[in-house]
Amino acid sequence: MTYQHIGVVGGGAWGTALAIAAARAGRQVTLWEHDPSNAEQLASKRESLFLPGARIGDAITVTRDAAALARAPALLLVVPAQAMRKVVTALAPAVAAGTPLVVCAKGIEAGTHAFMSDIVATCAPKAVPAILSGPSFAADVARGLPTAVTLAASDEATAAALAQALGSATFRPYHSTDVRGAEIGGAAKNVLAIGAGIVAGRQLGASATAALITRGFAELTRFGRAFGARPETLTGLSGLGDLVLTCSTPQSRNFSFGHALGKGQTPDQVRAGAKLSEGAFTAPVLVEMARAKGVEMPISAAVAAILGGTLSVGDAIEGLLTRPFRAEG
Repeated sequence: MTYQHIGVVGGGAWGTALAIAAARAGRQVTLWEHDPSNAEQLASKRESLFLPGARIGDAITVTRDAAALARAPALLLVVPAQAMRKVVTALAPAVAAGTPLVVCAKGIEAGTHAFMSDIVATCAPKAVPAILSGPSFAADVARGLPTAVTLAASDEATAAALAQALGSATFRPYHSTDVRGAEIGGAAKNVLAIGAGIVAGRQLGASATAALITRGFAELTRFGRAFGARPETLTGLSGLGDLVLTCSTPQSRNFSFGHALGKGQTPDQVRAGAKLSEGAFTAPVLVEMARAKGVEMPISAAVAAILGGTLSVGDAIEGLLTRPFRAEG
C-alpha cells in the first residue's frame, strides 16, 4: 500500500506546511483552499496569506475543485475542529471507499462531544479515519526544521504506509493504531496551554509553569485513560510531547491566548484580536466530558470557568493554590 498522491484540505498555515512536507517527501500534492483570496495568493504568489515567506513548490497543485482533490488516495483534513463535520460531509460523496481521511486538527466538537475520528466515521463511513498530531509548529515544518509527530490509524498497515508517504529526513511520523489516544492528547493539551499562558502572563515564574505542565499532564492522562487511550500514546509525541511544546512558547496560539488573559484582557477582548485558539472551544467540552466520567481536572475546569466569565484569573489561581494537600498521582 503506497500513497504517491496526497490531497490537503485547507490552505492555512498548517495545511500549507503539511503540503510542503508532503512535497518534500516526494509526493504529488493537491492543495484545496476554499477562501478565494488565499487560493489566489497560493496559486499566483505560491505562498499562503497565513504563512508568509514559506513558498510552495511546483509539485503542489492548488485547486478549488473538490472533485480533483478527492481523486487523491489519501487526504489530510487541515481545517478547524469545529468545521470538521461540515467539511467531511461535503467531501464524502466524492471520496472513494477506503480512502484515509487524516484529521490534522486538535479538538473535540462542541455540543456533540464528538471526537474528530468519530465525525469522519459518521459523515464519511466509506473512508478510513486517521489522526496526525504531535509537537509541531507550521513555520518549523515549512522551513524543514526537524519535527516528529504521531500518525494513527486503526489498521497498522495503513498507519505505516501514511507515515512512509509523509516522512522525510526532517519530518518524522511515528505510526500508531491508538487513534483515540492520539486525538485526546492534541485536544487536551490546547486547554492546558491556555493555563500555561495565564501563568506566564501573570509572571508567576518558571516553577509555576513546570508545576502546571506536570499536573496538567496528570489531568490529560486521567482523561485519556477514561476514554480508552493507551498509556504509551499519552506519554508520547501526541500527548506529553505536544503538551511541553504548546505550554512553552508564545508561538502557540493557545499559549498566547492565555498570556493575554494573564495580562488582564477579558476573554472577549482576546477573542476579538486573536488568531484561532482551538483550546478556547475545547475547554468547556473537555470539562463536561470529564465530569460525566468522574475525572478530576481542576486546571482545565479553571480555564473553562475563566473563558466562560464565571471566574476571574485571580480567583482561579487562588482556588488552585488553596486546594487540599494530597498524595501525588
